[in-house]
Amino acid sequence: MDGYEDLDLDEIDFAPVETAGERLPLLTLQEAHDLLNWLRLVNAEGTAHAPEAGRWAKEIAARVPSQE
Repeated sequence: MDGYEDLDLDEIDFAPVETAGERLPLLTLQEAHDLLNWLRLVNAEGTAHAPEAGRWAKEIAARVPSQE
């Protein structure tokens, strides 16, 4: 191996990068719920991406109000 097996990328402070295009600063509430529903579907499928989709679904669900 290359000696970086124990490196946690989440603990690295990367330098900010300028983007070529302009991004919206926030998702709309409807967009956030659509994304959350899609991530939950991916998680339920049980594919290789399911664990990561489940993790992101939990993160987003903790930050957006419910649809009620």
